[in-house]
Amino acid sequence: MENILKIIQEKKKKLDKYKPFSKEFIKNIEEWYKIELTYTSNAIEGNTLTRQETALIVEKGITVKGKSITEHLEAINHAKAYQYIQELNLRSIKEINQRIILDIHALILKNIDTGNAGTYRNIPVRIAGSTVTLPNPLKVPELMKEFIIWLHQTKDNIVKIAVDAHFKLVTIHPFVDGNGRTARLLMNLILTTAGYPPAIVNKEDRKEYIDSIEKGQLSNNLSDYYFFIFKSVNKSLDIFLKTLGKKEEQTTTISKKLMKIGELAKKTSENVSTIRFWTKEGLLKEKEFSSGGYQLYDQETIERIEKIRKFKKEKRLTIAELKHLFP
Repeated sequence: MENILKIIQEKKKKLDKYKPFSKEFIKNIEEWYKIELTYTSNAIEGNTLTRQETALIVEKGITVKGKSITEHLEAINHAKAYQYIQELNLRSIKEINQRIILDIHALILKNIDTGNAGTYRNIPVRIAGSTVTLPNPLKVPELMKEFIIWLHQTKDNIVKIAVDAHFKLVTIHPFVDGNGRTARLLMNLILTTAGYPPAIVNKEDRKEYIDSIEKGQLSNNLSDYYFFIFKSVNKSLDIFLKTLGKKEEQTTTISKKLMKIGELAKKTSENVSTIRFWTKEGLLKEKEFSSGGYQLYDQETIERIEKIRKFKKEKRLTIAELKHLFP
């Protein structure tokens, strides 16, 4: 986790060198994110509108034949909610309060579920297909109060704060509906307040995304969740840098020097699962991540794998002991 955060921070430094951005660039990139985030966030929740249909509805006000009124409203509402968080222009995440979260939710459910829009739930709820037990509705107001206190007092890395805020909010599940969309917008409000681009969770990654959250909720093991969302933040930084046209390390160039995990496995005759496990344990470190979120390793990793195998075979060292040899 520390390695990918380091990569993210280095890319953020590169991005900051190009600031202040031109008004034209800001307008174009924000319009792109408004459509992309609206399409992907709604698609994760089951909305069947395509990216192009979403753009037509949001930008042109055109209705799409064969699509429900609710799906149209979900597109319009999410776009307005994203616009809302962009226009807040917060100086610090300490300015985020319950009212802002409720306002985001009110926009998400506007004209869809007016009775519950912008209000905490007063009934028990469950997540379809999940065994996760959600908090009693009577506890929601106090849990949200504690959530805001945590958000204002935490001293963690800002990217991790944004990712933790998303997880904490979906776990409290304060609303009858719209929790995921609200949590993703809150996460992106925190990221953009700190100068990061919004993180995008693609429709194609829905299962991995949902599974990583559920694993964290059931076992308190957030490693998969952190890795998934950090990859999303990393990918957004790549999009920003590439759009600026001044990215110093294009993925195509990186790929010539670095290896995906499958290629590394072939060159070392090691199992992909073993390499992934050693990486998770910190024995191996990714050098970069491709724009598609794939781990990329340098040539030195081959030599490191050979040394790890040698020590495991000759000295029968445990993972904990190996960590001391390969910090």
